[in-house]
Amino acid sequence: MATVYTTEITSESIASDNPIHQRLLKAYVLAAAYVNGSLLEVGCGEGRGIDWLVPRVTHYTAIDKIEPIIETLRQKYPQGKFYSGNIPPLSAFADASFDSVVSFQVIEHIKDDQLFLKEISRVLKPGGLALLTTPNRPLSLSRNPWHIREYTAQELSALAKPYFAHVTMKGVSGNEKVQEYYQRNKESVRRLMRWDIFDLQHRLPASWLRWPYELMNRLNRNKLKAAQDTLVTAITHTDYLLTDAADTALDLFLIVRK
Repeated sequence: MATVYTTEITSESIASDNPIHQRLLKAYVLAAAYVNGSLLEVGCGEGRGIDWLVPRVTHYTAIDKIEPIIETLRQKYPQGKFYSGNIPPLSAFADASFDSVVSFQVIEHIKDDQLFLKEISRVLKPGGLALLTTPNRPLSLSRNPWHIREYTAQELSALAKPYFAHVTMKGVSGNEKVQEYYQRNKESVRRLMRWDIFDLQHRLPASWLRWPYELMNRLNRNKLKAAQDTLVTAITHTDYLLTDAADTALDLFLIVRK
């Protein structure tokens, strides 16, 4: 299968990515208990969680922008429908087309986030459910130059309320193993950030920061694995937990109904 991963996307085949991969996979594991009927995934990437979703729905549809990856997914999952294109809008889909929509770790990359949510609402049937995840900004360890913005729980809830009748905010947190990894990662990033004496991470354009961010992020993950190989490789999606305490979660888990 073609791959387009970076440290931002993560790969299940790279051992040092494992804690982040499992964190991202958890959204799909949780979603399996919510979704039903016809499902649209907005921003499916390389299909990290499709196997968790397909058995739970009557039909699976997905859209992402990279055509070679979409073509690979078409071949792997012939029972689904896959579209390539930039989002938003979701112009490939008619109003009230889907019972469920999921979009995980996508909205932070979207310039017009209001249109993004408006379009998700538009393609949902009345009473339909959507699930979104995104990093919880207060727990981010540095500026991520791949993200246009990040949100607090209150900000994301407020953004969603004009487009959905019901808005519930939860979070994805972690047990002791996850917290230990997070704290070690936080300390390692803090040591790296000591060299940024002019606060360039917040002063420079995002495009200038992507290459150094990618390099340092990969070096940091490899360092954490080398120092704590058992911890890094032992974490699974079961170590991540759905919580009502969204303010202190690693990721926000937004549940909305039209």
